[in-house]
Amino acid sequence: MNKLSLDGTFWLASDIHLGEHIPKTRQAFYAFLASARAHANALVLAGDIFDFWAGDDIALTSSEPWLQEALNQLKQTAAQIPLYLMHGNRDFLIRDTLARQVNATLLADTVMIKSVAGPIRLSHGDEYCTDDPAYQRFRKIVHNRFIQATFLALPRRLRHRIANHIRNKSRNSHQYKNNTMMDVSVAAIEQAFLEDPQVRTLIHGHTHKPGHHTSILNGTTYERWVLPDWEYDQAPVRGGYIEIKKSGVCLHRFELPANA
Repeated sequence: MNKLSLDGTFWLASDIHLGEHIPKTRQAFYAFLASARAHANALVLAGDIFDFWAGDDIALTSSEPWLQEALNQLKQTAAQIPLYLMHGNRDFLIRDTLARQVNATLLADTVMIKSVAGPIRLSHGDEYCTDDPAYQRFRKIVHNRFIQATFLALPRRLRHRIANHIRNKSRNSHQYKNNTMMDVSVAAIEQAFLEDPQVRTLIHGHTHKPGHHTSILNGTTYERWVLPDWEYDQAPVRGGYIEIKKSGVCLHRFELPANA
């Protein structure tokens, strides 16, 4: 588990799901990056930055205009403020090669952040969805280092085909899952807090259910904040971020600038 110390005000966002066919969402996210560069001391993107990721080598040699623009926007941000990337369930194959290309730092799947608002545990969040055992089995398989290395050694076209198949299968499976399976498990969240009782704030994304939750364990109050997902191409339009500053944690909706 990484430890990260961040001074001053920093922003957190996740679940942007950048891809070719969401131009309004991409532009909203780029406006958000510009705002972060102007108002934050650092930015952490906590996974599912991209809708899928079949390998750094494919992305860095791609001629797709939308992807090159996305990487340039990240690089421009990292040139002005520290930029940190985390894995999500869609882009868990991002490696240090991509992070170096955009001058960002790739973090572990769970990070303990020392901040002006106190210690914070940060992760993408899918590991807490333990009421969905089928997904957890799948997650264990695809996070296996040997399986990842085998996949990344495949021809690029085959990797794209497999990634698209998995993505479509995942979307289709959602109709058979109830709300409990699609959300984090209370027991998993409690276990995360009990692993380090001194860290009383947990932040994650993944569930697309932004909000603020409190729980009491052994007489101590703990807070869980959930990052929003981003969608500006279809209704309901949504997107946002969490701001960490000396006064505490704040969840914001991102409003597009008037000239955007």
